[in-house]
Parts: sequence; structure tokens; C-alpha cells
Amino acid sequence: MSKVRVRFAPSPTGGLHLGGVRTVLYNYLFAKQNGGDFIVRIEDTDQTRFVDGAEQYIFNCLKWCGLEPHESPFHKGPFGPYRQSERKEKGIYSQYAEQLVKNGHAYYAFDSKEDLEKMREDLKTAENPSPQYDHISRKKMKNSLTLTEGEVKDLLDKNTPYVIRIKMPENEVISFTDMIRGEISFETGLVDDKVLLKADGMPTYHLAVVVDDYLMKITHAFRGEEWLPSAPVHLLLWKYLGWQSDMPQWAHLPLILGPNGKLSKRDGAKYGFPVFAMNWTDPKTNELTEGFKEKGFLPEAFINLLAVLGWNDGTEQELYSMSELIEKFSMDRVHVAGAKFDFEKAKWFNHEWIKRFEVSGLRFDVKNQLAQNNIIVSDDSLLDKVIELVKDRCTLLPDFVQQSSFFFKAPEQLDVDAVKPKWNEEKKAFFIAYAEKLAAIGNWELLSLETAFKDLATEKNIKPGELQLPFRIMLVGGKFGPPVFGIAEILGKEETLERIEKALVIFGS
Repeated sequence: MSKVRVRFAPSPTGGLHLGGVRTVLYNYLFAKQNGGDFIVRIEDTDQTRFVDGAEQYIFNCLKWCGLEPHESPFHKGPFGPYRQSERKEKGIYSQYAEQLVKNGHAYYAFDSKEDLEKMREDLKTAENPSPQYDHISRKKMKNSLTLTEGEVKDLLDKNTPYVIRIKMPENEVISFTDMIRGEISFETGLVDDKVLLKADGMPTYHLAVVVDDYLMKITHAFRGEEWLPSAPVHLLLWKYLGWQSDMPQWAHLPLILGPNGKLSKRDGAKYGFPVFAMNWTDPKTNELTEGFKEKGFLPEAFINLLAVLGWNDGTEQELYSMSELIEKFSMDRVHVAGAKFDFEKAKWFNHEWIKRFEVSGLRFDVKNQLAQNNIIVSDDSLLDKVIELVKDRCTLLPDFVQQSSFFFKAPEQLDVDAVKPKWNEEKKAFFIAYAEKLAAIGNWELLSLETAFKDLATEKNIKPGELQLPFRIMLVGGKFGPPVFGIAEILGKEETLERIEKALVIFGS
């Protein structure tokens, strides 16, 4: 058996959709599991849709996800170049298009834009409102099937613009076995004569994907189910080019669904959650679309949630490390039906991953989150204690700001409204006395602080529960954060006493 080689072939046209990352992931897992190679090939055949910066963005996303390829435009490999525009310059595609014409499987089409519009208008009916260029309409068009050999030669000699189209058979049934869906068949007469080579000499996806997969020795091709209608064209190209025995095994992955059908790139964040892996700014409109990274997802959680979005290993397990996914992933466990994306569930995955992370693994991200909010942390040992205390309370990385910023910077405002209704002289006296007790404590640790608090509350005949909220607001500013005595322990004696003193002034005003 030949070495497993899989590929991801994105177009550099914008942000990387979470469905695209899932396709990368399944390719990557399959390659790793089988000791194979994962290739990234840039499909920039449509130069009108090329977006500056999109290619680098794609690779930045893959790096963040931990899904870097073995071969790509940025990784040396024996089958380059890995951009189709560069491969076109080497004349790789045109020779195969010409070979198809020579062998009667494709033809030159000289139709102008006006010719095509007229054809669609003339053949339009209620049953067929959008006529295709197919085995019926091609007989009435300006192509090498309707023109004489001399007329074709004359047009070519005059450099008349043309495209090369595949000649789809009228009445054939062709089939292939999908790794997820099983046997799939197509009637060729229902498929139009797709353009293979455009007038500028650039191949379309249909020709390029077949030629590149063959020349790059791709053994398995995993792509979204939206490409299923194109499969008959690709099947015939593998056959017509004489490469049928080298055709990769195909798997067409299920769609990722949103609240209203397919979750599209164009949905942006209209549903209240991101659809891109990382922030993407459209250079034409300067419009920013938020990504999972910037939303505060860990890459491990993002990969985990995508892996199980349409796949499971037959058990109740939900949390998987990358090594576990490589071990357990199998294409026959991928679902046929579309998988609905649930953002609340996605956040659950992130929360679980934050909880299972070692403190040292979170340190860099938490520092960054705090720095973005003008809180610079220089004491890593302090930061580690804080992370350990609050991480179980954080769902997304920005949550660390609310849950921990008060450890490094005293709150500028206190939620006085939460305290005022039940604040009285009795409670004020309690905290004055408690501050005196704290000042005298030699062993500043959680149990001592809590014991002193409860003993004093009992002495003054006040329920401890009525006192803990004011104490929390004194220390953190609001009704949030980890256990209050744990906060005081980390803040230290001097800072805790200072915050109580300031709060008593504010509460009393």
C-alpha cells in the first residue's frame, strides 16, 4: 500500500470557517494515524476572488490550531509548487486540458458572454429557469463540436478567446464508493459541461483538483458534501486522463448547521458567536469578523469541539486530547447527516479544557488578557496562585479579567447598591473589629481568616452569610470571584486591611 497522503486545498478569499478547520482536522488525524503526510495546497485559480493577506491568515490559523502541514507553500516538499497560480505558470494544467480535447473528451468553446446570455434566455422554461451549457445546448453553441476543423483552426490562429469544457456523456451512470456514504451514483446527462480551462489559461477547480491530486500522489481526499454535485465531472476526468487506478478514496463530510440551515462564512457573528477560527478583517471593507481565538477559546478546546461535531467513537466520551483523537478517529464513524453547532456546548468544552489545564499552560494567555486591560503582571508565582484559584470559574479566557484583575489592582468602584439596603452600624462595627483581629493575625492563611470571621460573627450575633457579601465587595468591587477568604489570603494582610478601610468610608458616606 502506498503512503497515505491527504490534502487541504483552501482558496485565499477570506476568513477560515470552522467547517474548513474541521476538514483540516479530519485530514490531519487520518494522516497522523496512518503515518502519512498532510499537505496544504493553495487553490487560487479564481484570481478575481483573491484577497491579499488571506493566505498568510490561513496558515496563522492552522498554526494556532496545532495543525501544521508537512508540505505547503511554506514547507518544502517534493511535489511543489503548492500554489495553483505558480503551477499554471509552469504549464502544468493546459497540457492536460489539450490532451482531453485531442482525445475527444473536451472541446473548445468560443462563446461570448452575450452568446451565453442569449442561450440561457432562449432555452429558459418554467420547468428549467436556468438552462445549463450541457449535451443539449452545446449543439447550438459556438464550439469545436459544432464548427468545422477549419473554422476552429482559424479562430485559434486569430487568438479568439475560448474556454475548454468537458464533454459530458449523454446517458451514462457513473459511481464511486464514499468512505462515509457508501455507493453513490450519478446520471451524466444531468450534469453540465463544466469549464476546465478558462480564457486566461487558468484552470478551474475541476481540472486543477484532479491534476494536482494525481501529481501530488494524494491517496485520500476529504472535502465538504457541497462538492458532491461536482463528483461526476471529477470521476470522468480521472478516467479520461487514464489515471482511474490512482484516484484517491473520497469522503464527503457533512455540513455544519447553524440555527437556520448551513452555517456559512457570510453569517459572520450574526448568531452571536464566531464562525471563523481567528479574527478576520476584510481589506476591502475593513470589516472585522471575530474569531474563536479572540473570543477566548483555547485551541485544544476548539479542536475538541470540532472533532465531535459530526463524529464520535461510539462511547460517551466527549473530551479528547489530540493524541487521543489521533488514536481513536475513524472515517466510518463520521455521521452522514449535518451536525448542528451549539455555541453553549462549545463554551462548555472550553470551560472543561480550562479546568483540566495546568496553571503553567494558562499563564501566557491570562497574562495577555490582563495586559489588554492595562494590568501588567510581573510576579508569576502570584499569578499562578490566582489562576489556580479562579480557573474553574472561567468559561472563556476574557473571564480571567473579571475573576482575577482585582488581585493586581484595587477596584476603582464598589457595588455600593448591593450593600446599602442591609448595611447598618452593627455591621460597620463588625468590620472595624474584624480589621483589628486581622491586623493581629500572625499566620495569614485562609483557615485563620475564616475562623476569625465566623467567631466574631457568632460573638456579635450576626449571621456570617450576611457579612460575606459586604466583605467580597470590599475586596473585589462586585458580586463575583472565588471564595472570599481565598481572595484575602492571596491579597495579603496589608492590602486586605487597606481595602476594608477604604470600603468602610465609602459604605458610610
